Amino acid sequence: MLALRLAETRWICLPVVAALVTALIGAIDAGGAVASAAEAATSALWGADGQLWNPAGRLMDYSFAGYHRGERPLPQLAPQANVKDFGAVGDGTTDDTAAFQRAVREAAGKVIAIPAGRYLITDIIEIRRSGTVLQGAGPARTIIYAPRPLEAIRPNMGATTGGRPTSNYSWSGGIFWAFGRWTETVLAHATADARRGDDSLRVDHPERFAVGDEVALVMRDAADGSLVRHLYADDPSDFSQLRNVRTRWIARIASIDRAAGQLVFDRRLQTDVRRAWQPTLHPAQCSVEEIGVEGLTFEFPVTPYGGHFTELGYNAIAYNEIRNGWIRDIEIRHADSGLFFSGANLSVSGIVCVSDRPRAGASRVAGHHGITLGGTDLLLSDFDFRTKFIHDITMTRGSAGNVVRKGRGEDLTFDHHKYANHANLFTDIDAGVGRDIFRSGGGANLGRHCGAWSTWWNIRTARPTKFPVGWAPDLIQIVGVHSDAPRVTDPTGRWFEPIPPAQLDPPDLYQAQLQRRLRAPQ
Repeated sequence: MLALRLAETRWICLPVVAALVTALIGAIDAGGAVASAAEAATSALWGADGQLWNPAGRLMDYSFAGYHRGERPLPQLAPQANVKDFGAVGDGTTDDTAAFQRAVREAAGKVIAIPAGRYLITDIIEIRRSGTVLQGAGPARTIIYAPRPLEAIRPNMGATTGGRPTSNYSWSGGIFWAFGRWTETVLAHATADARRGDDSLRVDHPERFAVGDEVALVMRDAADGSLVRHLYADDPSDFSQLRNVRTRWIARIASIDRAAGQLVFDRRLQTDVRRAWQPTLHPAQCSVEEIGVEGLTFEFPVTPYGGHFTELGYNAIAYNEIRNGWIRDIEIRHADSGLFFSGANLSVSGIVCVSDRPRAGASRVAGHHGITLGGTDLLLSDFDFRTKFIHDITMTRGSAGNVVRKGRGEDLTFDHHKYANHANLFTDIDAGVGRDIFRSGGGANLGRHCGAWSTWWNIRTARPTKFPVGWAPDLIQIVGVHSDAPRVTDPTGRWFEPIPPAQLDPPDLYQAQLQRRLRAPQ
């Protein structure tokens, strides 16, 4: 959208304004698009339509994020059961917890309707079966009211990495909580090293695969920390307390050379593959898939926010190791934290966070974690933060290949919580004030906040943005921001293209990459 900022043009006269408005109205085409008065500008990493893109270069192909890799729309499903059939009342005073628990147990694997009403829930509602969908009548009509924090429901005290006592629900869990696990069956071991950007891998048992199979490549760090160093482009800072780092990357098999023991994938390797990292291939499956939570509001009591690590778990939804699922059309009110989701190929969209809690600290925050992504190829889109969390959007342990797009907030922070997260994309986002978009948390000696190959593309802020020196290795990309800093485009180092966001073409890198991939010959 082209915005006319009168505050920046104090001398402009009303006839000129009228002429500009008339010109803009006349520029609207039959589809409703507005022709920009500013000339479009493109990045040297992509161009207008990917013609400058190097598939083996520093800019990842992030288009595999989301439900079924963005290749299918989210399903529109008819209810097959109803919580009221299991005794739920929805009057706001009757405790409906037992009815909900019976519904998800006895109607597991079905679409369970939650009709309009206000449902009092005082215990965790667990989802442990594929195909289970909890479907409200819309956020304005179906409200889940949870007056007890998770710590009061199931005590789980712990401590920060610095030893400060705190509830583990400060950074995990939800009143609706889905639990899955990855299939750990080993299909093959890699028999040769490969480079990031390659599209094939040699394995010891090619006969165990078929074209079209989706497989997960799992690697584990060696004793020398070489995998961590690689994920930080050999600039990790102190990671002496970082242990048990693993990566998981998912692809579809495009062809097989059985004689050579070679699998060819439909996407490029996200990292190097080295035999020192014990690379193994597994089925890309979780024990819980095709689940959803949609059309609901989660409401918690309006209590003063006590500040960092005082949270006891007024948290809405958690997905633990789920694949090909979704969360959509959700409003979250007065929460400690909103959503925690991990696994792969999940789509989360239409999330609105609001809070009437008295705010704490100089940053005027009302909660801890807004939305946390902790997996592979996850997609968060169309979010609206009408409140402020310490960490609005978080990338945490295991975060890679994820996309955050088309959202807004009053003063967003893109928190990166160390643990070698890498290769994620933030695109087409109104970050509001932009006071400190890279402010991040995480314990001591766990590496830099952000790893290599992550990208910020069309991030709109009121305040100028600068490259976050030392926060990540230089091998990240920032393209399309409001800034007074100079352009720096080192092919093997820092990349900062301060193109005005309104001029950047394409405005949404994920959408451009997805469209380009889906129209390519298969």
